[in-house]
Amino acid sequence: MTDTAPPAPGAGAPPWVPTQLELLTGADQRLVRTVDALAAEDLARPSLLPGWSRAHVVAHLALNAESLERVLSAAARGEQQPMYASPDARAADIEELAKAEVSELRERLMASTHCFARAAASLSGDDAWHGRFERTPGGGATFSVATVPLMRLREVEIHHVDLGADYTPAEWPEAFAAVLVESMTKRPYPQPFRVLARDLARTWDFGDGDPVANVTGDAASLGWWLTGRGDGADLTVDQERLPEVPSW
Repeated sequence: MTDTAPPAPGAGAPPWVPTQLELLTGADQRLVRTVDALAAEDLARPSLLPGWSRAHVVAHLALNAESLERVLSAAARGEQQPMYASPDARAADIEELAKAEVSELRERLMASTHCFARAAASLSGDDAWHGRFERTPGGGATFSVATVPLMRLREVEIHHVDLGADYTPAEWPEAFAAVLVESMTKRPYPQPFRVLARDLARTWDFGDGDPVANVTGDAASLGWWLTGRGDGADLTVDQERLPEVPSW
């Protein structure tokens, strides 16, 4: 992958989209470099995700980019396109691609990142960016097309760490760590709590109501914990244990 950033999105893109796409360009480059350095035996080893090898994670990332590219391309035509045909089809596609030759897996990943970037760069107009799509047909919940850059950015950065290939949350750009923590405030939590990112001197509130706990740490460590990963050993909390957080 080259170091050239994709063109800025067209008129009508929400103000946060260009920044997220710029972050995604760097995230894609780092991911591709990591995958290119993995031999066949490395890809066959377990990832940090239960039941998935590193090849499964790479396959998922390639297929996710392809699915979101279809969403963006459909939005540009004024149409709606679900991400996946069904949960079973998604799982089967990941299993199949994970068994592919290393060269095919790498090429599929790189091609998917380029296709996604082109689709995002070509999307223009308020109607396109504020259209909606489903994860699967008839799946109930719908999502704004404007959330696609964030969805893809989180997939790349979080699953890059999930590969277990020496890329850690500490290597996330501060801007992404802040975006990740901010995005996690939208989720439901059993109890309200507050986090303080020492390195950014910023706080965020989670859940409804007055916080019953305060969690402190670096933004990347907070973000990793908020995805339900890790034990939070490098975080501090002013009560007996860390608040409960759902897995992402």
